[in-house]
Amino acid sequence: CCPCGGAGPGGFGLLGVPREVAYVTCTYRCTGIEQPDFLATVDLNPRSCHYGQVIHRLPMPNLKDELHCAGWGPACGCFDGGAAAKRTKLVLPCLISSRIYVVDVGSQCRAPRICKMIEPVDVFWKCNKGYLATTHPLPNGDVLVANMGDAAGHGKGGFVVLDGETFELKGNWENECEAPPTGYDFWYQARHNVLVSSAGVVPRVAGRGFNPDDLKKGVFGRRLNVWNLSCRSLTQCFDLGEDSLPLTVRFLHNPEAAEGYVACALSGAIFRFYKSCEAKNWAVEEVICIPAKDVSGWIMPKMPAFIADLVISQDDRFLYVCNWLHGDIRQYELSRSCKPRLVGQVFVGGSILRGGPVTVCRDEELKCQPEPLVVKCKRVYGGPATLQLSLDGKRLYVTNSFYSTWDRQFYPSLIKEGSVMLQLDVDTDKGGLSVNKNFLVDFGKEPNGPCLAHEMRFPGGDAKSVPLPLSGPGSAAVPPGSAGIGVRGGIGALGCPG
Repeated sequence: CCPCGGAGPGGFGLLGVPREVAYVTCTYRCTGIEQPDFLATVDLNPRSCHYGQVIHRLPMPNLKDELHCAGWGPACGCFDGGAAAKRTKLVLPCLISSRIYVVDVGSQCRAPRICKMIEPVDVFWKCNKGYLATTHPLPNGDVLVANMGDAAGHGKGGFVVLDGETFELKGNWENECEAPPTGYDFWYQARHNVLVSSAGVVPRVAGRGFNPDDLKKGVFGRRLNVWNLSCRSLTQCFDLGEDSLPLTVRFLHNPEAAEGYVACALSGAIFRFYKSCEAKNWAVEEVICIPAKDVSGWIMPKMPAFIADLVISQDDRFLYVCNWLHGDIRQYELSRSCKPRLVGQVFVGGSILRGGPVTVCRDEELKCQPEPLVVKCKRVYGGPATLQLSLDGKRLYVTNSFYSTWDRQFYPSLIKEGSVMLQLDVDTDKGGLSVNKNFLVDFGKEPNGPCLAHEMRFPGGDAKSVPLPLSGPGSAAVPPGSAGIGVRGGIGALGCPG
């Protein structure tokens, strides 16, 4: 039994052992500190004397990578005899350098080590891709990595594929002619043979900072893309509105569910995408809209919520979103019969705090500007950018770095003070969120100086992990005959040309 806690129900690891650590991606890019990014191991055990502290740091061998997203490699082992499959490799694609690190967390879960590195030149020359974002393992065992642009930083969506055993770069996943204009996140439902991907920002423009003059110029993505998973072909595209910037995509965890949600950062809208039993095609509908606020003292007269992340509880009851600019985290109750219902909300920072440079002139939701948050004598700067939920749904973790260039632009105090990792306690009966004042990971006290923290992952899998394929008779986690799901260049078992 892994002492860190492996995969299992209810937020616990193997044999009911609680998860005791989290892995957090940290960067020094844009902080003025010439140090490599690192993967932090954080102690989550309340009984530990190191609770809420970084207990190990794995530095990358290069500077200015911008560690951003992190995803699990394919599972090893199986479910036969009640034994759980294990996720032992963490894949770290770099947003700026386009390098890919593979980290072994299985040998020593409290002291991970780099076991593979793919250099940017290989990604550039073999795939003509760059600016790497989200990653998930595919049903056939390979690893899929979404990209935002080409080698020159122009907008170009799509995916690159890593071999699931060797982690060698295999090539592009989609046809060259079907690459979307931009890309960022994706999720799939193997039983429905579908992959859904979001848009993103043109990297070379985003690297200059957010500029309102870039609006209405095609810099910010607007498409939601639906792919045939086994044929690796684009089947549908939905226009979610000019400059809507759909980023985060999540399917429901139920492997039978033909339903998911996508959050649009700039428009503040959340769309539900779904397919009914009778329909051949997918459809979308707007189910949540967080209104912009009329403000003064900011870069624009209207401040969007900027939904930076979205996560769904393991039982598919609740949906959580974080608004990076407004500064709040929201809990919605999901229902098949009606639109999501807001049942919890808490502010953990943001740009509209009382006493700050921004004055809210008109607000459709709040009567007054929220107070700054202080936890364990430290004021929290920045806005909530990334979420992670325990599998029992009772602890919601949050970090507050979105992208180093934009962090520096919108939250200069965050650069000086460093990121934090917070814990919110969740009422899973009636709904509700509250900040746990006994938990704080202060990345402002790092030995090499304050850093920016983004993605969080739990050993063995978490609420952002795609379901592990089941073994044994009756398993339907992979579409029948879909052995050809993988890199372009062959004939899939479903008869789709590779």
